[in-house]
Amino acid sequence: MSYSVGQVSAFAGVTVRTLHHYDRAGLLSPSGRSGAGYRLYGDADLARLQQILFYRELGLSLDQIAEILKDPQANALEQLRSRLRQLGEEIGRLQRLAEVAEQAIEVQQTGVELTPAERFEVFGEIGFDLSYATEAQLKWQDSAGQKESMARAAAHTKEDWRQLMGEAAAWRVELLAAFDEGEPVDSERAMDLAEEHRLHIARWFTTCPPDMHRRIADDFAADPRAFALVVPPSQQRPGLAAYLCKAVHANAARRTDPEEES
Repeated sequence: MSYSVGQVSAFAGVTVRTLHHYDRAGLLSPSGRSGAGYRLYGDADLARLQQILFYRELGLSLDQIAEILKDPQANALEQLRSRLRQLGEEIGRLQRLAEVAEQAIEVQQTGVELTPAERFEVFGEIGFDLSYATEAQLKWQDSAGQKESMARAAAHTKEDWRQLMGEAAAWRVELLAAFDEGEPVDSERAMDLAEEHRLHIARWFTTCPPDMHRRIADDFAADPRAFALVVPPSQQRPGLAAYLCKAVHANAARRTDPEEES
């Protein structure tokens, strides 16, 4: 039985233009012609079209499909295995994107609603990098401390944010002074500043034991986006993030020193 190009287009769910393209590409040439010269497709042509559409649905290119159809036994298995690996990678990528999107929504919804003017008034130069905040949320999403921090941040009022940012600004002045004056990272002054930062986190966000504070400080040293949440770029100095990180580590060692606890 033979079918016109319009009939094949209708029951195969492809356009006439696509069928013409497959013909020009040598993928699917109709086995017959009508007396008027119109394309006519037979049952074998339809079976071949079904194969082409199956491979297209899998995302294979027309060149790859052509290679398979030349010798299905030799080429199909290798191409399908390769495509299966690609699909697995794509599924993983899409799952990660979905997680990032969900976390971004949570991060955007966290915190008090402020107008742009109020946000500048409260946060000043401290920027909010959504990409870093989202990555941090993904990294620590199973942490009880992260969950507590997100919940407490969401509950802060404008006045709470004003107070905590004021505390942070005052602490930052002292940190910059210690750094500019060459205070050693393991001095009492530097370690006390690190301890003040740890207590600030505990007071406003979540319990912050020394080991957690070390990990937070490591992020400051490794990621400029993280450090910008503590010291805005306009106030930063080369080496300042590493200085704070080392002071935090020194303070953590001091606080967990068995001789000091005895």
